[in-house]
Amino acid sequence: MIEVTLLGTGSPMVDPKRAGPSTLVRAGGQTFLVDCGRGVLQRAAAIGVGAANLSALLLTHLHSDHITDLSDVITTRWVTTFVPTPLPIIGPPGTAAVVEATLAALAPDISYRIGHHADITEPPIIEVHEYTEGPVWESDGVEIRVAPTDHRPVEPTIGFRIEHDGASVVLAGDSVPCASLDKLAAGAGALVHTVIRKDLVQQSPQQRLRDILDYHSSVEQAADTAARAGVGILILTHYVPGIQPGQEDDWRALAATVFDRQIELGDDLHRVEVHPGVCAKPAS
Repeated sequence: MIEVTLLGTGSPMVDPKRAGPSTLVRAGGQTFLVDCGRGVLQRAAAIGVGAANLSALLLTHLHSDHITDLSDVITTRWVTTFVPTPLPIIGPPGTAAVVEATLAALAPDISYRIGHHADITEPPIIEVHEYTEGPVWESDGVEIRVAPTDHRPVEPTIGFRIEHDGASVVLAGDSVPCASLDKLAAGAGALVHTVIRKDLVQQSPQQRLRDILDYHSSVEQAADTAARAGVGILILTHYVPGIQPGQEDDWRALAATVFDRQIELGDDLHRVEVHPGVCAKPAS
């Protein structure tokens, strides 16, 4: 079984009820953080997960809202592990440069902590791996592979497929429909997909907001991707605009016009279990 928790279902627009884009995936005793938007570690703490518990950080792309708390993840991991513990970060090309710049910005803090704590003798240990396609992780029965997505002009961007013991979850990140995502998601137990309501966004008087229409999937497009790929569960996240209380059924109904299987959406910390060959929502 693979457990998916929507840590942050928000977007670049600050929302007091939603943390920034981030999803936690637990499989085979391993814990993967997919993207690290604002407030991610606070949300993770609510379900008993800390930076020290992470097996790896997986980045779909380098848009600011998906990496806002990268420095917090790096620093908190460093100061809450009491033996040298590398943090693997897997992302698209450009990830190493972003991590290097983040560590440079943290240099004063790193020096303060090394100077103050006798048991901290070296800076954070980060292992960056950049990929655009293919296998990226294999450990104790958990396998991860990536494929390109389409979020142009942001490029490259990638989606992740996590598999364990017959269960599988695909995390699309931000993308419009594309053949490579269809292939990655084919036959998966669940697809986690960011979505916008194009019918609402296009009513905005601000061109800057309307600009997002051409590089995000609508609810219906994400549902169509899930239907084409034959996935068992469609999990929606990164809502633009944010879902207001009582609107959940409206969003779900839009997806259901295209996708006739299990549709999941909700607030931060919404959790879904993905079983081998069986798609089951856990008891609340």
